[in-house]
Amino acid sequence: MNKVLENEINLLPDKPGCYLMHNIKDKIIYIGKAKNLKKRVSQYFLRPHNGKTACMVANVDHFEIMITKSEKESLILEMNLIKKYRPRYNIMLKDNSHYPYIAIHNVKDPYVSISRNTRDSRCDYFGPYPLSSNAYEALDIINKIFPLRKCNNVQKESCLYYHLGQCLAPCINNISDEKYKDVIKNIKKFLNGDNRDVIDEIKKQITFYSDKFNYETAEEYKKMLDAINQINDKQNVELKSKKDFDVFGYYINQEYISIVVFIYRKGILIGRKSFIYELIGEIQEFVTNIILQYYEENKVPNSIYVGNKEVCDTLSEFFCKKVLNPTRGKIKEILSLTQINAKEALEEHFLSARLDDDKIRILQDLGNKLHIETPYRIELFDNSHLQGTDAVGAMVCFINGEPVKQMYRKFNIEGDNKRDDIASMKEVVYRRYSRLLKDKQELPDLIIADGGIEQINAICEVLKELKCDINVCGLAKNDKHRTNLLIDTHGNEIYIDDNKPLFFFLTRAQDEVHRFAIKSHINKRSSSMFKSIYDDIAGLGSIRIEQLNKTYPTIVDLKNASLEEFEQIIPKKQANLLYNKLKGYKNEHKD
Repeated sequence: MNKVLENEINLLPDKPGCYLMHNIKDKIIYIGKAKNLKKRVSQYFLRPHNGKTACMVANVDHFEIMITKSEKESLILEMNLIKKYRPRYNIMLKDNSHYPYIAIHNVKDPYVSISRNTRDSRCDYFGPYPLSSNAYEALDIINKIFPLRKCNNVQKESCLYYHLGQCLAPCINNISDEKYKDVIKNIKKFLNGDNRDVIDEIKKQITFYSDKFNYETAEEYKKMLDAINQINDKQNVELKSKKDFDVFGYYINQEYISIVVFIYRKGILIGRKSFIYELIGEIQEFVTNIILQYYEENKVPNSIYVGNKEVCDTLSEFFCKKVLNPTRGKIKEILSLTQINAKEALEEHFLSARLDDDKIRILQDLGNKLHIETPYRIELFDNSHLQGTDAVGAMVCFINGEPVKQMYRKFNIEGDNKRDDIASMKEVVYRRYSRLLKDKQELPDLIIADGGIEQINAICEVLKELKCDINVCGLAKNDKHRTNLLIDTHGNEIYIDDNKPLFFFLTRAQDEVHRFAIKSHINKRSSSMFKSIYDDIAGLGSIRIEQLNKTYPTIVDLKNASLEEFEQIIPKKQANLLYNKLKGYKNEHKD
């Protein structure tokens, strides 16, 4: 322990507050809260530690504190500071996908949609749905059975859904509030599990279309009935209580912690979620922090149950809901089951060798080769174009050695840069990091360019202009087009052993950015081709275009279609316009 730390520890007060651990570069690497700052912070330096806690403590050069009036205030401050600074050793759930909800939008002409948050006060939310496929199945049933509008904005003319009987068409009809209330009431009954009326209606439709020998439509309704029955089958763990509640259990082994939450809605178990991390700091503090972050993006139910009284007491200060540690009864049985699940999840995690240790060692090896700190967050760039057309830049992100796909980004190359790879690289890098700096978001530890010193210099030039300090390197291939070299900012070539884990990691990352760049380019090229065909055809809205794309997935299919075929999908006027445009297109491109 250095002299600065000794002095800071001696000055710690016996008061609640937050502590911020800094490394030798004055970067915040860990943030925590405490009832008593003197007792809590001194424990880090006076007790032996294992795993990531030991690693974190070894990197602390000095710390600062912020005193609060109460433990509740320290908890709120801790959460805000973690979100602001995103310290390396604090566990963040921000990158996990948010559970979807079904939202009823209570606006002038109401509609139903999938939502990943519950912040809009004009909506009624149902969920969450841990399996997003269940949410989309339910939405599909609602859209087919209940005739609310499907478009986000009311159009000026009726669409296909009106003619199919799946929309009241507020675009051409004046719908009464009473009618909307009746429809929404029935939707809520369905979403609350009372789906008997819906099942009866679907059965009637199956019989109706079967009698008319329209077996395709009857089969569609049969699939809807099967989906409802499947949802009903999943609701086989039901309690007498019809309340919404979550139950958290956890299990600790070898400095790792597994946390499992069982999600109950209307007394029905609708899903579970598990989190596995290397334990950092005190157990109660860690579990509390994970649960708080979980509810940053998920709706807080009527009750929360946790198998730790101290955690319950802390959370009770934070939430205006019941937070309890059950000691008997049915909820206690459920809590025991979550703890069993947590144990099994951790054991499976160990057996499948998915722990982060090996990945971290690979990243440490990469950092050592480049003479930089371990790059826990890496961003890779690549460009894709065809003779300068539909040029696209792509960026993929790896955190702790794993791809984080929700953080991938694509960039449409603008202006005269489309044919110039170096200029394209500059444009994409500038747009990426000027945006991160503007939004005060976390920067990567390392940028990897797919190329040599020219690409590296281009990136460094942009970073210098932005006054942004990020490590940069490149990946180069040998004469057999096989990646085998790292290139640093000085042009030094660093050989990568093709039998080592670092080689496989970098090859995988390089393949991933190539794949994403090519996919983005293909999508843009396909979109632009279709867009040019459908441009200037009045009355051809998004729903009709979507229907055409499903029927004719390629340009060749579309060009070979007859006028009669188009008239079965879209109105005659639009069918004629599209057919004549395609006819002219074919004449222009004859050999």
